[in-house]
Formats: sequence, C-alpha cells, structure tokens
Amino acid sequence: MTRTSFYPVICTPNMTESVAFYRERFHFSTTFEADWYVSLRRDGSPAYELALLDPTHPTVPAAYRATVRGLLLNFEVDDVDAEWERLVVRGGLKPELALRSEEFGQRHFIVADPAGVLVDVITPIPPSEEFAAQYAEGAAT
Repeated sequence: MTRTSFYPVICTPNMTESVAFYRERFHFSTTFEADWYVSLRRDGSPAYELALLDPTHPTVPAAYRATVRGLLLNFEVDDVDAEWERLVVRGGLKPELALRSEEFGQRHFIVADPAGVLVDVITPIPPSEEFAAQYAEGAAT
C-alpha cells in the first residue's frame, strides 16, 4: 500500500465552535468547507491536516453517529511554556491538566476542544534515567 495522506477526522456536533478553535488557537486554515465537513491544514514543515465532521451526516455509518470520546491529539511545540501563556493565561482556555514536567520525558498541559477532544501541548524534555531505559535505542530526547 502506498499512502498519500493520513489525518484524523473528528466527529463533532459543534462544527462552528470546533472549526474556530483549531483556526484561532492552533493556526489551521481551511482547505474545504461544507456545513457538515471542514478540512483544515497547517502549513509548515511538516504540514498537518485535520478534518471535522458532523456525526449525523449520512456518510457516517448509523451505528457510529456519535461524538468522539477518548481521543487525545498531541501537538509537539518548541516552547510549551510560551504556548501555556498564549492559550491558557492570555487566551482563557481552561486547562484540563496544568502545565507540568513528566519523568517520562514531556513538559506539557492539556486543554479540551469544543467537542471534548483533549489537546495535549508538549515539549519533549529529557526523561528520568528510569524512563530513558524504556525508550528504543536513539528514541529518547
């Protein structure tokens, strides 16, 4: 199989709010927009894609027409402290997990989008010796 793209599609009953959240907070731009589906892209190196879908649309199999649960999107950034300041302190987002450093090699915080999808904003940091031993060779920061 030759892959040409891979991106999550989040079912959300809050299309307008969710689209605004990713556009305004995470600087995505729209590449396609209908009232039931919006495709977003964040240019850069690498580029990222994300789509939002109304779960009641007939393209979603009837048994799966529900809001997403248990999804966590990771956004790795150069300076998580600056993003905490921008998104939480000045931006007013409610933290679901406050900014902290983890022994497994992350400094991060978590917010939720309008549909309840968790967004984990992360800067990798060196893990503790205990956790460093659990990384595959060459994978630890």
